[in-house]
Amino acid sequence: MEKIIVCMTGAASLIAILFAVLKSMKVLKFDEGTDIMKKISQSVRKGANAYLNRQYRIVIIFFAVIFVILGVMAFLKLLTPYVPFAFLTGGFFSGLSGFIGMKIATASNARTANACREGLNKGLRVAFDAGSVMGFTVVGLGLLDITLWFFLLKFVFKLPDNEVTGAMLTFGMGASSMALFARVGGGIFTKAADVGADLVGKVEAGIPEDDPRNPAVIADNVGDNVGDVAGMGADLYESYVGSIISSCALGVSAYASFKAMALPMCIAAIGVLCSVIGTFFVRTKENASQKELLRALSKGTNLSAILIAVVSLPLVYFLLGKEHWHLYFAILAGLISGVLIGQSTEHYTSDSYKPTQNLAKSSETGTATIIISGLSVGMLSTLIPIIIVSICVLVAYFVSGGRDDGAHGLYGIALAAVGMLSTLGITLATDAYGPVADNAGGIAEMAKLDKSVRERTDALDSLGNTTAATGKGFAIGSAALTALALMASYIDKVKILPGGAEKIANLNINNPSVLIGLFIGACLPFVFAALTMNSVGRAAQSVVIEVRRQFKEIAGLMEGKADADYAKCVDLCTKSSLHEMILPTIVAVIVPVIVGMVLGCTGVVGMLAGATATGFLMAVFMSNSGGAWDNAKKYIESGHFGGKGSENHKAAVVGDTVGDPFKDTSGPSINILIKLLSMVSIVFAALIIKFSIL
Repeated sequence: MEKIIVCMTGAASLIAILFAVLKSMKVLKFDEGTDIMKKISQSVRKGANAYLNRQYRIVIIFFAVIFVILGVMAFLKLLTPYVPFAFLTGGFFSGLSGFIGMKIATASNARTANACREGLNKGLRVAFDAGSVMGFTVVGLGLLDITLWFFLLKFVFKLPDNEVTGAMLTFGMGASSMALFARVGGGIFTKAADVGADLVGKVEAGIPEDDPRNPAVIADNVGDNVGDVAGMGADLYESYVGSIISSCALGVSAYASFKAMALPMCIAAIGVLCSVIGTFFVRTKENASQKELLRALSKGTNLSAILIAVVSLPLVYFLLGKEHWHLYFAILAGLISGVLIGQSTEHYTSDSYKPTQNLAKSSETGTATIIISGLSVGMLSTLIPIIIVSICVLVAYFVSGGRDDGAHGLYGIALAAVGMLSTLGITLATDAYGPVADNAGGIAEMAKLDKSVRERTDALDSLGNTTAATGKGFAIGSAALTALALMASYIDKVKILPGGAEKIANLNINNPSVLIGLFIGACLPFVFAALTMNSVGRAAQSVVIEVRRQFKEIAGLMEGKADADYAKCVDLCTKSSLHEMILPTIVAVIVPVIVGMVLGCTGVVGMLAGATATGFLMAVFMSNSGGAWDNAKKYIESGHFGGKGSENHKAAVVGDTVGDPFKDTSGPSINILIKLLSMVSIVFAALIIKFSIL
């Protein structure tokens, strides 16, 4: 039974990887279009590759330092000797998934634009297939990493189940660290370029978006890929493996059974197959409205969710027996919650609904009112996701027997996170599709393609803004559930370590360590958001100055008689983002250790609880405000409230500029922060128990 389940998980990982390979081959068969389209696409590819190569050189140094620290801890018997190597593989596979997704995204942007010359449906299929490569690479490599380590620890080194899951939790720290570098660095890059391009090009110079005269336009396209493709891929890879491993660990603790540990892996494996089936149902008709385009993507994701819901019941029954069939409802709660959070995000960020339309209307009275209204939309949008996640946690806890045994209830919450992420292959495909469509629109504009082509790419791009916002909502919701499961895993880990049970005995709120930890944790997302927002601001300033310089000094640039120096802006964004990403990442890694050393394990639990609560709210607020501002601008550009070039449009551009770092840098990075805090706490638990002051 044990080896059959491991083989099934491994087979699912290979199916996902093979499907990604087939999709990439299909995309690469399409024509890139005219010579100018090929040249622009090549510039974007070159810039993205240069950025990632330099980023990975910095990341390697970080991983080498942490590997040495973990190696010393293993030598001192504070960790098992497998932990440092698990940390490396987690970071490697996380980075690799983002890198592969970015490679195919940069190769498919011109192909999507060229496909839109023939029709909207063909353009949608090319962009979605490119996004599918990202989605299935993430789940394929995630399951492969889990399967390889499970096989080695269980069958080669013959460790007991609790030590297997304990060691495997560590590669989540590697994945989280890589994800934070990718998200923060990529987010700073893309938004610095975007802000610089918009403020000088659209507001000051009055030229259209993606105009080839704008020196920052290539950097903007590069940023879409390194931030929204490579960054998002690494982010959700980390959520995916984190939810599976934490639920495996809690399954061992709650049931002392291999089957309880195997259930999350089996759900993930079946989710791969359901996601593959769902991709074949994504298609649309010509001249489709935004709602029809959104329905085309929703058809595939909803079908995948229904399939996994149907298959999970017999799976639970077969693995755990009829006495535990009620665990199925925990999985179902996670699935439904993921869908509902996506719909809530869509409601607040899509220009098909009143919140974004009213936000666009607020531009009639100027920049200040559209910013005030956007902040209000984001704050209000936190209510529904909080209610959804709260109900999900309650349902998962009680249907799993939490009233009688808290460990069973925590296992149920972890299964809900696995259920939410089980269809990640297709869910991430709908998200990663967005940057491809965005780049296609830029290429259509710069290559001066027919107006109808730009209309089609704009339709796909507007849909991409909504799916990106929906994907961020999904990522944040899954991060909250995963963080809760990891927090439970941390408490469980401390209890089984020598002297740990005594150190974590008092988790009451009136314990000063817990209370102080709670305040520190609640503050962390605000500090982290401030650091990343400031980083975008500083990086954007350098781009603004450079774009202004080129407009002023390059003769004939504004008349279209001379070429802009695109490489200079790309290089500026690269240097700034790589420099600025270091401090936020270091903060996320060292704070749990410092809190643990001073306040002990109870202080760490308080910190994790505070960071999860405020981090979830901050991430939803920032992502949805930014998404609403972006689509309000698009709504005006489509001809409403004065259209392009109007005073309303200028106000909306400023609102979108404020929202850019909200939705693409700080907001998405916070959900990695709350998971990384837990991962670091788990890895350094033995050190904290041994040397903490309290």
